[in-house]
Amino acid sequence: MSSQPAVSDPAVRAEHRDSALDRSVTAQRDGTGDEGKEAVVTAVRLAGESSDVVEKRSNLDATTVLPYAGSRASKRTRWLRSWMLTAPFDVVALLAPLLLTQNYWRGTLANAVLTMAIFATGGLYRARRHIGILDELPSICGRLLASAAVVAIIAAERHDSVSYVGGFMRGVAISAGLVIVGRAISRLLANAARKRRWVEHNAIVIGSGPVGMELARLLRRYPRYGLRFVGCVDAAPRQGPGSVPLIGTLDDLEQLTTMLECDVLVIADPDCPESTLMDILLRPGSSRCDLWAVPRLWGSRSLGGYPDHIGAIPIVKIGDTTLSGPRWAIKRASDALFATVALVLLSPVLLLCAVATFVEGGRGIFFRQERIGRYGRPFEVIKFRSMRPANEHESQTNWSIGHDQRVGPVGRFMRRTSLDELPQLWNILRGEMSVVGPRPERPYFVEKFSAEYPNYAMRHRVPVGLTGLAQVSGLRGDTPISDRARFDNYYIENWSLWLDIKVVVRTVAEVFRAGGR
Repeated sequence: MSSQPAVSDPAVRAEHRDSALDRSVTAQRDGTGDEGKEAVVTAVRLAGESSDVVEKRSNLDATTVLPYAGSRASKRTRWLRSWMLTAPFDVVALLAPLLLTQNYWRGTLANAVLTMAIFATGGLYRARRHIGILDELPSICGRLLASAAVVAIIAAERHDSVSYVGGFMRGVAISAGLVIVGRAISRLLANAARKRRWVEHNAIVIGSGPVGMELARLLRRYPRYGLRFVGCVDAAPRQGPGSVPLIGTLDDLEQLTTMLECDVLVIADPDCPESTLMDILLRPGSSRCDLWAVPRLWGSRSLGGYPDHIGAIPIVKIGDTTLSGPRWAIKRASDALFATVALVLLSPVLLLCAVATFVEGGRGIFFRQERIGRYGRPFEVIKFRSMRPANEHESQTNWSIGHDQRVGPVGRFMRRTSLDELPQLWNILRGEMSVVGPRPERPYFVEKFSAEYPNYAMRHRVPVGLTGLAQVSGLRGDTPISDRARFDNYYIENWSLWLDIKVVVRTVAEVFRAGGR
């Protein structure tokens, strides 16, 4: 008779499973491979599988699918990203002509900036699982030719001397050749570091079907993809040989990403609806990880860029679900610049609004109110007062005052043109708000809407905005909250500087049409 006690009560079984999960995670982090494998098998058994199924799985080639201990070097290099190696090589190569002559230093600098920008927009600094100079060579050459053509036209327009333009273009040709050489060297170094497991990122595979099992085997066997397989999660354990033992379910994913110091999530073939999976991936703990996915239609490929793969399995990088890293730095810098310039240029308008508010309602031209910002942090928003609320409770819980008789002509005009919100430029300068983002809302309504609409709380992944995609799309005043949340989350997940510019331009058009509240 087996010494393993029978666990029949669901609550006790769940407790045993969580305990086994903790032991397996601890074993992986401590580098005890055998103990980790035993704990994973125990976790699978307690998750609901019979002992016979577990024994059959243990007889398989378990080393190809079970997690393994990470290297010490990889723990010190977790912060490294692909662009940190390739970008310095590109900068050195593009500026190398300055070592030969300084006669063309302005053109050389312009060429370097333009080429780096074209590379960045073309995805040549994005992470890749399979890296090789031959994969990138067509894209690199095309973008080098494009940037060289632009600088050649500018140089020809500015200088009549053929010899001057010819000398400058020789430098451009030298830098282009050095870029290709530098890329080849950087790719060799990256592959060498991956194969020696000096650089690898912890990865959880989502899905335990045939695709998940094959991905686990490939990542376990080939370190050149830069990922350390730490386990699989799925909605529930699957029966049969074509699946992988689980380290937890999808509900455990957020906890596992923290406990296992996971950097990457790979979506293979999870046994759950897509809406359920997206809700889990958008949780704070999961959304900070890089997200990769196996396309459902393997024969399909995107027309832009060049394909990536792990083994023979195609894989695509999913855009960031939050604003972080360089994208967040760009947005914050643009916000600060916009707010500073706007405060200076619009100071006469601000003064006129202040005087008009004072004339209509007396002292207290500014209205301060608590709103909820990024990550649920409260702050005080500043606006021009358009009316005086009866008490603090009315101020916090009254949804709309668009038809309130206490709103005077001046207040009504400022609300229709959104001029009452101009003082929020100061909130933007302080970093409490953004120029474009979700609408700032009061704590009472944030709590209410978060309980009623599952996706509402996800809009607080970014700072709230002076204007937003939902507002310029007609979702102001008494409009469905679910639609607002959908537009806000779309904006967050598809952010670009150009999208911000489009929203600002449409906002200006709304102001001139007096299409406010």
